[in-house]
Amino acid sequence: MPPRLRSALSAVLLALSCLLAPFGALAAWAAYGLVDTGRYVTTMAPLAADPNVREAVVDTVGDGILRAVDQHLGVRPAGGSVRPFVRDAVRSFTQTEAFRLAWDTGNRVTHDAIVRALRDEEDGGAAGRPVTVDLAAVTDQVKRQLTRDHVPLAARIPVEHTAVPVLPAGELASFRKGFHVLEVAGFWLPVAAVAFAATGIALAVRRRRAVAATALGTALGGGLLALALAVGRGLTLAGLPADVPHPAAGAVYDALTGTLRTAAWLLLGLGLTVALTAWLTRHLPLTRRLLPLRPAHAPHPSAPPVSPPPHAPAQTPTRAEA
Repeated sequence: MPPRLRSALSAVLLALSCLLAPFGALAAWAAYGLVDTGRYVTTMAPLAADPNVREAVVDTVGDGILRAVDQHLGVRPAGGSVRPFVRDAVRSFTQTEAFRLAWDTGNRVTHDAIVRALRDEEDGGAAGRPVTVDLAAVTDQVKRQLTRDHVPLAARIPVEHTAVPVLPAGELASFRKGFHVLEVAGFWLPVAAVAFAATGIALAVRRRRAVAATALGTALGGGLLALALAVGRGLTLAGLPADVPHPAAGAVYDALTGTLRTAAWLLLGLGLTVALTAWLTRHLPLTRRLLPLRPAHAPHPSAPPVSPPPHAPAQTPTRAEA
């Protein structure tokens, strides 16, 4: 194959590899991290101790209890002394082990329902609901706490399903449209990126330069992916409804994209490291060649001068020399 054709084909393959690297990381994160229920529950578990999430739970559950009392009992306790008791009871419950267990259980049940809705095209109802955490167990525990504290009307509080939205329904619709594509792309995009990179480097006329270019392109893709996550966070929070607490939604976004953020920084760091290594291995031999070298026949400064043997017989010039 002519060198020009090899260089052109190598450049195309390396460009495709650098382009597919961040998209492969995104697809793998969505297909293997976001959709897996066990990983999702493990990712969301630390949010039970997040202050912003706890305050969102206090607001949602407290308002839900007061609203249920208003609807079912025909009284309006909002203006009286019940509201502080309700909020304090909910806030106290969010610091217990029972709340963390209810949080994990609610996340698991909700995530299972969403995954089933994404994989079942005929079930359109689940796709129209936002991602929520069901806090009926929290309401029940708060009711028991208020009853023990002898709060009026606490025993008559109905326990209803109260949910905290963590993703709007519009996001679910987008996820469902690309879900089947992500399941395929999550495996094949990273494989294709590695295959294109290996083939492009093998075809390159100057392989060290091809390795450095591939590494820099991968680092650039990782940096752009990290930037896209930061911009996406702002856009996601700006598009949320006014009744969704933004600090809690931001904590959820950060938790869900933590693995993808790590992958982006890994691509950036690994690419820069490989590019720097390729540059050093290219210039170190040149630096060594430019260093002044001591002649091989020059005697060492500390070595004594070499004198001829004392009894060496003098050479008689031959007739030709004479």
